Amino acid sequence: MNLKFLLTPDFGFEYLGAWHMLNMTLQQRARIGLHLLMPTSTNEYEKFMLTGRSDVMYANPSRAATLIREKGYIPFGRPRQHFDEMVIASNVNSSFRCVEDLRPGCRIACMGNEDIHLVGLRLLEPADLDASNVEWIVTDSHENSTRALIRGEADVAFFAADTFAGFSNLTRLQLHPLVESAISDIYHVLLLHPKRLDKLSALENAFFSLGQQVGDDRILAGVNLPNGFEPMGSEEAEFMIDLMDTLRD
Repeated sequence: MNLKFLLTPDFGFEYLGAWHMLNMTLQQRARIGLHLLMPTSTNEYEKFMLTGRSDVMYANPSRAATLIREKGYIPFGRPRQHFDEMVIASNVNSSFRCVEDLRPGCRIACMGNEDIHLVGLRLLEPADLDASNVEWIVTDSHENSTRALIRGEADVAFFAADTFAGFSNLTRLQLHPLVESAISDIYHVLLLHPKRLDKLSALENAFFSLGQQVGDDRILAGVNLPNGFEPMGSEEAEFMIDLMDTLRD
């Protein structure tokens, strides 16, 4: 029986092929069938969650918090030395050159990603902005946030820093980064459904061995996780979830 391996939709289209290569490598090492699910929008992700159980997940921090506390998923790993930071950017031709240039009522394009939303609000504090005095333009992908910015439908946009760094040169030339976070305590998390605990050891060996064999460096670089994965237990996951709760306050 194949296990469903679901990614949250913030990996960037440019990494699609590399994730499939990584998944094939994991299958070979774990000797477990893994059916990779890569929703490319928030709406598609929600449909996957509604239509069937995901056995293994690579989840952003806010999704991980919900899955751990409400669904009983078991955290077992995270990317090594790879943090979830975010960037606020404007159109390169706009008058917004730093966060302090922003004013109440500014239009912000953002995916339905709570992590990016929470960190972004913290970065807006120097401009005396909060959720109540800005206009939100909710998109279902980073690509649509970019389009809103380039077309002048938004004043700034919130992006995952990895996604922003992975944009093509043509796209980046049209954007101006105002600020990037540097929290260094928020990660994506590898999760296992509690009914699949019999597969935990094999999955741990497969994930944590990445980087030890010839060709692994190329695979990891392809998914922008050059340092591979490391163990993450429940205590560390709870610390991160508590940090996310602090950002909400």
